[in-house]
Amino acid sequence: MQEQSAQARWEQRTQRPLLALAVLFAVAYAVPIVDSSAGHSLTAACTMTEWVVWGAFAADYLVRLATAPHRREFVRTHWLDLCAVVLPILQPLRLLRLVATLTLVGRRARMASQIRLTTYVAGAVVGLLMFGSLAVLSVERESPNGNIRTLGDAVWWSFTTMTTVGYGDHAPTTGLGRMLAVGLMLSGIALLGVVTANIAAWFIARFEKDDVEERRQTEAIEKLAEEVRALREEVAELARAGGLPERVGEEQPR
Repeated sequence: MQEQSAQARWEQRTQRPLLALAVLFAVAYAVPIVDSSAGHSLTAACTMTEWVVWGAFAADYLVRLATAPHRREFVRTHWLDLCAVVLPILQPLRLLRLVATLTLVGRRARMASQIRLTTYVAGAVVGLLMFGSLAVLSVERESPNGNIRTLGDAVWWSFTTMTTVGYGDHAPTTGLGRMLAVGLMLSGIALLGVVTANIAAWFIARFEKDDVEERRQTEAIEKLAEEVRALREEVAELARAGGLPERVGEEQPR
């Protein structure tokens, strides 16, 4: 019980700092891509920042593993976190650090019960749109046959890809860019399903609430009618016992 309590306290205390680090990662990842003329020192500083943020999430995973009451069960149920921690070590690509950080941020956000589903979905949409645009721009800008050359082109392509519209005016030409396209399409379909299910659940809950209120009012009316009938029967019984008229306006026999 103490280990579970320690794990819960750790997750609660580190939630906001890790989200702040994720924002810092976003800035460090975006600067060298948006500013193609960035110097070597600025690029190196951004790369170091990315590794520091990833290291913070990796340390968070190790601490949660150490405080978990059943470590094997924790590893089995958090295998995606483990992959996000290990993959950038095996192949230090910026894109893998991006995917790993997005995965770890999403997993930690889902653990926070105070974050509503709608807020999480909105944040996921914005995050995927932004990082998808930056990622495809970084891999397609230098492609000889590429047609995604500016940030505006990348944002437009990401938006049309996530919504599965696909106008075709911009499309990735590299293998890595097409992998990003597949990821964005699947993510867009999944998020659309979550939004649809959330809206449907809201309507169902609303209808059920109205039905409960209607049943409550009906039961109250029936209960009141039953009480009125019982009262009338009691008054009639008293009238018969006392020789009084059972109804108002009736006269007793002489």
